[in-house]
Amino acid sequence: MKVINTIKELSRQIRKSNPSVTGFVPTMGALHKGHLSLVKRAVRESNVTIVSIYINPAQFNDKEDLKKYPRTLEEDLKLLRPELRENDIVFTPEDKEIYPVEDKRVFYFGNLENVMESLHRPGHFNGVAQVVSRLFEIVKPDFAVFGLKDFQQVAVIKELIRQQHYKIKIIETPIIREPDGLAMSSRNRFLSPAFRKKAPLIYHTIYSAVAMIRDSDIKETAEYVRKNLLENGFQLEYFEIVDNKYLTPVYSKAEMKKGWRYFGCIAVKAGKIRLIDNIEITLS
Repeated sequence: MKVINTIKELSRQIRKSNPSVTGFVPTMGALHKGHLSLVKRAVRESNVTIVSIYINPAQFNDKEDLKKYPRTLEEDLKLLRPELRENDIVFTPEDKEIYPVEDKRVFYFGNLENVMESLHRPGHFNGVAQVVSRLFEIVKPDFAVFGLKDFQQVAVIKELIRQQHYKIKIIETPIIREPDGLAMSSRNRFLSPAFRKKAPLIYHTIYSAVAMIRDSDIKETAEYVRKNLLENGFQLEYFEIVDNKYLTPVYSKAEMKKGWRYFGCIAVKAGKIRLIDNIEITLS
């Protein structure tokens, strides 16, 4: 694999390889097996795969969170080497490459801006759209791979592609979990030992909630989630059941449309660490 940190050199290498299919995996580093599953998928379906490692300041509404975000470039490169081929590229730009001038663009995503993460992290998805659009225009991939743990982000990026008329296919990959059920996340390393021990309860709670929906209505299910997590020391920010396209919350089973896909999405604080997860709902 090649490690490149400038747009000029990246473009030169892509022209040199002249791939018929370019795959792209954008990351912010602090890689784990979840990220590697995205990379493996991209490698299988491309002639050249580009993995970006860039911590995007524009998507952090909390500047302290930005300061604390793990920077583990050498460890990340060590993980990527066995997965990438000779002509594959790891793109590690500095801020001046991505934002040579201040990016003042404002994106509008309709209802996607009015639910879940958007309400709790104002400005976050505008920052995501800024950096992803820049990376798409730099890399010019045929497809990009995103994990479904960041469920709302995937919906936002699909809408970004629609609005900007990018000819880029989005490949979604399932959540990769620890053996105890906890969704893999770069933030898991910051959990206190006590909360790391309890954190699998998040997934097991929403898993049980989805099973409850077959016999109970959504209001009862949501109360079960709230109570179970609160009793175990977690702070619940939201638990919503939404469709996978518009992310419109539903509050009773009667609102759920036949043939649509629905997901239960959750955000909690385990001490000072914020974790998200989701699970698909099957009523039949």
